[in-house]
Amino acid sequence: MIAKLNGIGEQALKDVAEAGSLDALEQVRVAVLGKKGALSEVLKGLGTVTAEERPKIGAVANDWKRKLEGALEDRKAALESVALEARLQSERLDASLPARLPHRGSLHPVTTTTRRIIEICAKLGFDVMTGPEIETEFLNFDAVNIPADHPARDMQDTFFMGPGVLLRTHTSSVQMRAMRSQSWPVRILCPGAVYRCDSDATHSPMFHQVEGLWVDRDVKMSDLKGVLSTLARELFGAEAKIRLRPSYFPFVEPGAEVDVSCFQCKGTPQSGCRICKGTGWLEILGAGMVHPRLLELAGFKDAGSGLTGFAFGMGVERIAMLLHQIPDLRLMFQGDVRFLRQF
Repeated sequence: MIAKLNGIGEQALKDVAEAGSLDALEQVRVAVLGKKGALSEVLKGLGTVTAEERPKIGAVANDWKRKLEGALEDRKAALESVALEARLQSERLDASLPARLPHRGSLHPVTTTTRRIIEICAKLGFDVMTGPEIETEFLNFDAVNIPADHPARDMQDTFFMGPGVLLRTHTSSVQMRAMRSQSWPVRILCPGAVYRCDSDATHSPMFHQVEGLWVDRDVKMSDLKGVLSTLARELFGAEAKIRLRPSYFPFVEPGAEVDVSCFQCKGTPQSGCRICKGTGWLEILGAGMVHPRLLELAGFKDAGSGLTGFAFGMGVERIAMLLHQIPDLRLMFQGDVRFLRQF
């Protein structure tokens, strides 16, 4: 049995030395030292030898096991070194190539759309003014001609924070703050977040508005139309046209809904246009001449005749959805990287 062990050990050392790859070396190890390896199979016959011979045979077996394990480790290290050298020779790195920078994020479509609207209106002389998102009930409703019994208060679905305090439902409160804190002329743009109890594919409990206000001598409806026409052309293209439809808003008189010609079908009604649903027009905002009551509440009642103004307001998400053809408003607020990477 000792002679058999010596034969297995000597042959195994030769096989280890001749192994040309890590896979071949592993096969040698399993064939000799594995559970069913040659060395293990010989040791299974220890039960047939005498008690005096067993320690001698065990010592020889352990000695060969140590030798083989050492030879396997040395050969493995040598083969790994050869493999590494071959890899280094085949995989060369050009240090002169520019680095591949990871995606570091980008501006949200709501942010880019808001900035674009501000940029356009700034060219027309509008200054940006912001105000608190937690507002008084007076400035949010009463000061903009929405008294306590007005049905518009029910339409707003307001988040009340406490008696007389609420999350603003529109940025019109900022316009009133501006008129009450400074003298005319006033030409401001009021962007910001607003809140209403509403949530579906086209409504969100929190969304963003941009409202514009211009109060001065002899401001006319034609001035409003000129500003909105410029805004539409800058946002949707040089061929964009607008139309004003009579509508009611408590803080303006007269009031109008403003539509822009569809930039997909170029204002020509087409049954196949999925953006305007074949009408040729897209509703984008509400506007009108400032109600005289607001000028009185702002302290402009003694300014004399001829003091007028106009106001307009739009949902930023609505404009962004049209510009980028986004089908669901809720995508704006889910933080899905797959959606955000598109911008």
